[in-house]
Parts: sequence; structure tokens; C-alpha cells
Amino acid sequence: MTDTSFMHIGLDDTDSTKGGCTTYLAAVLIEKLAQMPIHFIDYPALIRLNPNVPWKTRGNGALCLRLRHPPHLADDIKQLALNLWEQHSHLNNKGTNPGIVFYQHENIPKELTAFSRRAETSIVTLKEAIKLIRQVGAEALGYNTCRGIIGATAAIGETLNGDYTYELIAYRTVENWGTKRCVDKESIFNMDQLLQPKVFNNVDTEKNRVIITPRGPDPILFGIRGESADVVKQAFGLVKSLEPVERWVIFRSNQGTDVHLRRVNSIDKLERYSSVILQCVVSKNPRIVPVRHVIFSIKDAYGEMDCAAYEPTGDLRKIARELVVGDCIEVMGAVHRSTKDKHLTINLEKINILNLNQKVVQQNPFCPNCQKRLKSMGKHQGLRCERCGEKFVTLKKQEIALPRTLKPGLYLTSARSQRHLTKPLRRFGQEKQGESVVLIEGWHSP
Repeated sequence: MTDTSFMHIGLDDTDSTKGGCTTYLAAVLIEKLAQMPIHFIDYPALIRLNPNVPWKTRGNGALCLRLRHPPHLADDIKQLALNLWEQHSHLNNKGTNPGIVFYQHENIPKELTAFSRRAETSIVTLKEAIKLIRQVGAEALGYNTCRGIIGATAAIGETLNGDYTYELIAYRTVENWGTKRCVDKESIFNMDQLLQPKVFNNVDTEKNRVIITPRGPDPILFGIRGESADVVKQAFGLVKSLEPVERWVIFRSNQGTDVHLRRVNSIDKLERYSSVILQCVVSKNPRIVPVRHVIFSIKDAYGEMDCAAYEPTGDLRKIARELVVGDCIEVMGAVHRSTKDKHLTINLEKINILNLNQKVVQQNPFCPNCQKRLKSMGKHQGLRCERCGEKFVTLKKQEIALPRTLKPGLYLTSARSQRHLTKPLRRFGQEKQGESVVLIEGWHSP
């Protein structure tokens, strides 16, 4: 193609709690576009945005397709995308606010990239998105509250020039939507064992549970996440589906990259709905609240607040229980407002233990005469030996150092409770730094 134009198509919020899936809309659109004389310049992008947005549905993911095409096809491509977008949007369901954005330039301006970064880490408004769309000369359409325009714009701006991963999503035939998914469990565990560490978050070994199959009424059969397009395609060949696969697509994504975490220097700088990394000191020992959640307090020079490791976090909850006052740690997680006292709380995703304080307990000393441990006679009354009857007014309790089973290092929530953006331990050391992307043959089914 010597005379070509470029188009970036952003899609978001077409699904609802009753069904639908924006990735499925992207898959159908890819199939239709592939029948036209166009060229995809990248894998479709599956961009996860701020996981703390209170009005999100499921994983808060937005999509972007990037292509070049003959200039005379621009209107046809837009009309095709608009028709499918309207057809697959759950417009009559509460909470569905679809948006679609078209940007017709080759390079993404820095203003769009900056907007995407903010959408991944904080709250951005529709007013900001509309202003930016006008500024860069994009086009947008939305329904209901039009909130999907925010995600669609952010998906276009996230070019994944830093770290990224891939996900192959396989879709069910229409007649199976809403029924229990049928995939061979053993084949998934075998695939994960064979291809680790190049694939991640497929299974939860703690509960012996498959976590690549969603539970809702959406069209997704399963999704396999990995480090390359080749490896997720290989994994797809190893997983045995016990029901028909209608189609599949490989997406390039920011999943598993920790892009949502933003380092904050002090407690007083925390903002609600953000995901943060904060260095601090444990100020109150952990306590267990109903339903086995673990709460402990942290402090720095600017304030004090609670951290929560909820029961579904599994192993991280066990680690939190072992902390003591004085431990120096980094906490990573979502900033929320407690419904009970209206104070901010960090819901933990990770704990990085930097330095452990000495754990001590106070015990009564032994009797100097018969070596039996002394008993207290009451406040300010001194100590007494039950064996020989001797009393000791001046002896005090002794501090005894206890060994710590906890070790410095990074600890995560269990796989089943990790957010889409959370970087799992398997990915450490495999981060990418803007390597070039080459499309492999057959990255989407016909």
C-alpha cells in the first residue's frame, strides 16, 4: 500500500452484568475488517484501566484496534465499526455506557499517552476526555452517560511502549452463553506446568482451582495470559475444550505489569481510588476482624492509617498476621474509604518487607532460689515464688527476644485474587522495554 491512511479505533463499556463483552465485539470487528484490504499494524490492545473505579464492570478493560488502509475506505471502516458497536452494546441495561473513538493519524500524541496513564492510576472525567478528543482531532460517539468514551480514548493512548503481555481469548458459541463452561481441568494444569514461567495466572495451586475460565454470562470460554503471542498460541493448543470454540484472538495488553501502582512519598498524599506503593512502618500489631480479615496500622512522619488483607487474599493474609510494630515495609494496594469510620484504608495487593523489627515478649523472671518462674502479686505489689514462698519487690519483668519466621522479601495475594494489572511473581525478570512487535500468522481465527 503506497497511498495509505491510519486509524485507531477505541472501544469501551459495551457489556453489562447480564452479558456481553467488549473483547468479543473487537473479535467480531477484526473478522469483518480482515475481509477488507486493510493491514493491522499491531495486535488488538486490551488495556486494563484503574481497577478501583467504582462504576466499572468486571475487569475495567478497554480495546483498541490499529490499522492502515486505503484512504477511500475510511468512511466504510467507521460505519462498519459503528454498526457492530451498536449491535453488541447492551444499551438497555443499567450501567452500560458505551463509547467509541476514532483517531486518524499514524502517531499517538503525548497528550493522549498522558491521559491513558492517568486513566490507569486515578480517576479521569468525561469532560477531560471530550476536551482532549477535540484537541487532537479525534471523533467520538457514546450512549447513555457516554462514560465509555473515557476508556476508548485511554485505550488509543496506551501504546504499550514499556512492559506488556499477551492474552489469547477463546469464545463460546452463542448457544452455550450463560451455561457452565466445559474445559478439561487437567489439561490446563498440564499446560501451566509445561510452559511456566512464560504463562501466568492460569491456575491457583493453593486451592487447586482453574482461574482462566470466567463465571459470568459473557461469551468468553477462557483466556490464557503469557509473555509472547507464540507462547499463548502454543498454550491454546494444549488446553482441551469440551465444547466448541467459535473464535479466538490474541490481544497485546498491559495486564500483569503493575502499571496501576503509583509510588507515593507520604500518607498525606494518598488519594481515594488510587493504587499506591508506600514505604512505612507498622504502628499497631495485626488484628483479625470477622470473616478472618487481617487489619494492621502503618505510619510515617505525616500520618497513620490502616491496611487490610482480606480473606480472599489467601497467603498475603497469613503474611500480614506475622507483622509486628516497628517492621519497615512497602505496602501496595488500593486506597479506599472505610465505610465504618470514613478513614482511608489500603486494601493490600502486595507487601514488600524491607526490615524486620525484633519481636519481644515480657516474662516474669525465675526465682533466684529455686528457679521456678515467679508469679505477679498484683500491680506494683512485686513478684512471688509459689514453690518457696519468697517475695521479690524489686525484680521486674524481662524482655525475651523471639525468633521471626517471616523473611524480608515481596509477598503477593493468592493467584485467584490478583487483579488483572497485578504483576505476579512469575513475571519478575521477564519485563519488556519497548521491544518491537511482529504479528504472527493466524493470531485470530477466521
